[in-house]
Amino acid sequence: MADDAPKLKPTGPRAHRLILPLGFRVLVKVLREDNRTDTGLYLPEGAKERHNEALYGEVIEVARNKPTTEEPAENVSGVPNGSRVLFRKDAGVRVPWDDSLRLLDVKDILATVEEHTDDEAH
Repeated sequence: MADDAPKLKPTGPRAHRLILPLGFRVLVKVLREDNRTDTGLYLPEGAKERHNEALYGEVIEVARNKPTTEEPAENVSGVPNGSRVLFRKDAGVRVPWDDSLRLLDVKDILATVEEHTDDEAH
């Protein structure tokens, strides 16, 4: 980035930013795994990530059409809001003010993940 590029100005404590994906994109919050092994040992930050090729996240916002009537906007991304997804760790664009958020093209989502308890699985 050039030195003369405009800097992000901090917003006040009451300011909120709403990200609305466009096209076939979704906003995903990366869900971090516990840095502890099954035996209780803590791993240094990044030790697990070096071997992971995919990340796990939750879709928190989807691209929507602009409603022309009073009907609610329709999800045009094809991925339901709230879905848990797997995506390549290098996919998407990181949000500059929050490293846990990624804007992903729908084509970069490898799979959706359904979670079931042990009772539901049998």
